[in-house]
Amino acid sequence: MAVFSYRATTLDGQVEEGVIEATDERVAIEKLRDSGFIPLRITTPKEDLSKRLIFRRPRADILTFTAELSALLKAGLPLDRSLNILSELSEGKAMKGIIRSILQSIREGKSFSDALQRHPETFPQLYVNMVRAGEAGGVLDIVLEKLREFLESTRELKESLISAMIYPAILMLTGIVSIIILLVYVLPKFSVIFSEMGATLPLPTRVVIATSNVIATYWWIILLLLVTGIIIFRRYVNSEKGRYRWDALKLRLMGDIITRLETARFTRTLGTLLSSGVPLLQALGNSKGTVNNRVISSAIDMVSKDAKEGKGIATPLSRAGVFPALAISMIRVGEESGQLDTMLLQVAETYETSLRATLKRFLSLLEPAMILFMALVIGFIILSMLMAIFSITELPF
Repeated sequence: MAVFSYRATTLDGQVEEGVIEATDERVAIEKLRDSGFIPLRITTPKEDLSKRLIFRRPRADILTFTAELSALLKAGLPLDRSLNILSELSEGKAMKGIIRSILQSIREGKSFSDALQRHPETFPQLYVNMVRAGEAGGVLDIVLEKLREFLESTRELKESLISAMIYPAILMLTGIVSIIILLVYVLPKFSVIFSEMGATLPLPTRVVIATSNVIATYWWIILLLLVTGIIIFRRYVNSEKGRYRWDALKLRLMGDIITRLETARFTRTLGTLLSSGVPLLQALGNSKGTVNNRVISSAIDMVSKDAKEGKGIATPLSRAGVFPALAISMIRVGEESGQLDTMLLQVAETYETSLRATLKRFLSLLEPAMILFMALVIGFIILSMLMAIFSITELPF
């Protein structure tokens, strides 16, 4: 039997926290419901601690808010009462204030979606549009559940990408620091000894010592040039033309990974919006906003124009040439069968899984390549010093 920590509320709005034993999370939820509670959050103690320490970010707050509000609405509580309970439950001061502001707007006669739209820094337009569709169809609790699934899958994908890049980043940082220490602190000591002895040094040694002297003497100029270059590059990339060219270059260098990532983002967003009742054209506009690559985003603009003329999206996407052939085929099947939203979500799951596998293969090649490069640089520095020592002492090597 596993032990789960839970947060639940009664129909009277009283919040209860504690632990419960169950074989899995589903059984734990059923036990709580049988006891007259409305479960809001079910986690293992270890998971709960990790979320408090690591994932207390605005996006995590939105996910928690969405999941708990969906649970309360499914239990039959009215929206204002549910928000009132969540305003007391929220652990973050900022989120607590936002929920109270939303509750106040609703009590003044505004709709839930309009109240959310007053906080664009917290709730993106995609979120607001899905809630508005749920209000119009009278299925707000179902839409919130879809939103929860969408936010969870997006968070898991993002965290898997970040986790995969942690080790290469640490490896690169360690290698760069090691090289700087060798060039700035270790080599100057040897260069003083070599200059006092007045011996003719091998070419590799002279190159390394000259590099060390340049870095030690003109480090501030190098740093200034580096910072200036970063600023100029950022300004160029932030311009429309620069961003498009930079995204085109990334697409040529890492086309497979970027294509799979953007395909998963676009199809999951579009599928979630369509399944929530958002019209196709509006859903396409919102889905385009989740695509970071401008080349792919520009191609989706043409898809929107064709969709407005009643041509669907499979054929325009195929002509755009930015999505994989398998994704296009699956989308076409979804259109023909009248299950486009379901097929889009299936495409997203397929490419999220494929992306993780592709990223794993890419990193399996990147990590040894980085290790080899750092080893060659550090080895060249050390070998050049040994060559100088051997040449001065006239020892064979």
